[in-house]
Amino acid sequence: MEKLAAADLMSLEQYARERPAFRARVLRHKGERRLAIGPNTTWCFEDRLTVQYQVQEMLRTEGIFEPQGIADELGAFNPLIPDGSNWKVTLLIEYAQPAERAQALARLKGIEDGCWVQVAAHARVFAIADEDLERENEEKTSAVHFLRFELTPGMIAGLKAGAMLAVGVDHEHYRYVVHEVPAAIRLALVADFA
Repeated sequence: MEKLAAADLMSLEQYARERPAFRARVLRHKGERRLAIGPNTTWCFEDRLTVQYQVQEMLRTEGIFEPQGIADELGAFNPLIPDGSNWKVTLLIEYAQPAERAQALARLKGIEDGCWVQVAAHARVFAIADEDLERENEEKTSAVHFLRFELTPGMIAGLKAGAMLAVGVDHEHYRYVVHEVPAAIRLALVADFA
């Protein structure tokens, strides 16, 4: 997938006018790219459109319009766009109550390394996590992690031919599997390899 350039972005004024329609479009699109793995984690499979939305929202929120500021945001977010042989995922660890969340984040250190995808009978592919910076300390893990899953050409060919896709988390305190990714999500993810 092609990375974003400044020319691909709307100006702050244009974005202000088009934001409601653009936001609605992106939220529909994200719905086909979000997957709950158990009760407390959600994977958001990123692509060019989801990243563009994040950049546009950051520029809007921060009032960034200078070329260097825009370049900095693109530099921060472009690595989340898949490269043609992988999926890039934002892992969200979600607990409603702050006290429960704090306990869970302490208990779930290393969860990002236990995230995996599996195409049919191929071996599981475990995540390469948090390449940008460390998101865990001595006491706890972060509620947000960035994952990359590198697939082989054989796995990609299998997916394009209709092979099943399973995903899961294998951590001593959090083990959940989605044995078959729903068809609409699977189709959206396979399109990343077009």
